[in-house]
Amino acid sequence: MVLPAAAQEPGTPVFRAGVSLVKVDVQVTDGRGRTIPDLTVADFEVFDEGEPRKISYFGREAEPLDVVLLLDVSGSMHRSLRELGDAAQAALGALHEGDRVAVMLFAREAAVQERFTPDFQAVQSGIRQAVGSRGLGSGTAINAAIIEAAKYMGTEARQSRRAVLIVTDNVSLNYKVPDEDVLRALYGADAVLNAILIGKQKRPDPPPAGRDLNPDFTPSDVFKLAEETGGEAVEVRRVGESFQQIMERIRARYGLQYDAPQAAPGAFRRIKVSLTPAALRRYPRARVHARAGYYAAR
Repeated sequence: MVLPAAAQEPGTPVFRAGVSLVKVDVQVTDGRGRTIPDLTVADFEVFDEGEPRKISYFGREAEPLDVVLLLDVSGSMHRSLRELGDAAQAALGALHEGDRVAVMLFAREAAVQERFTPDFQAVQSGIRQAVGSRGLGSGTAINAAIIEAAKYMGTEARQSRRAVLIVTDNVSLNYKVPDEDVLRALYGADAVLNAILIGKQKRPDPPPAGRDLNPDFTPSDVFKLAEETGGEAVEVRRVGESFQQIMERIRARYGLQYDAPQAAPGAFRRIKVSLTPAALRRYPRARVHARAGYYAAR
């Protein structure tokens, strides 16, 4: 999504009329998957449809963060939700003053359990109440739930960095909700998708050669959705420790913005964020995680 807004010098956002900015949330990890915390604006390059763009805003700690916790409440998830509730105090301790969290539950349907709040005790209570949640139907509609989380993020979030963290066992078959619709919703909300996947996971297998599949039914691929938005999907058997680690990593991401180039309204434009040659010499095994693109403002 392209936002009207703001920036004068890297690190100093200032609103100015007539300028649209592209916002990109970026995580940089080393060869062991640990975040690299000491990068500056001079260490990054941004390309929009292959053309270099000047970074007009860069920050890491100053901008507030809004997170939607999207919790799978299907029967197979009850034990994991209890563990998540027990770990919530430590995990939410990674957030800063001014950050906010919302809790949304889903099965066949999705509903907000706790609206955006800086009261993390209320968030922990909302997670614990999720274990006994009823009334959202049978099944696990992952893609539809992520779209609902993105919609809620788009209507309720502030000028902030935005993330959706889904916790699920990833057992789902989506009906008429393809991945492209999910990505459009997440890009439109400027939200990064992260996932905690319970159990041993694998990406959906490609369709067998020569076999026609019903295009209305598609398996969930949270791995792909996380990658395309610049987030990460982690596979765990016990959720508690991973909850704290992924919240720390969400909070430690870099935020950058650049002036949007002229583009046809609604056109999808690809983004590439990379480290400069000098930064790569310091961190030769660095990996940059950023969203794959955005839709130009209509």
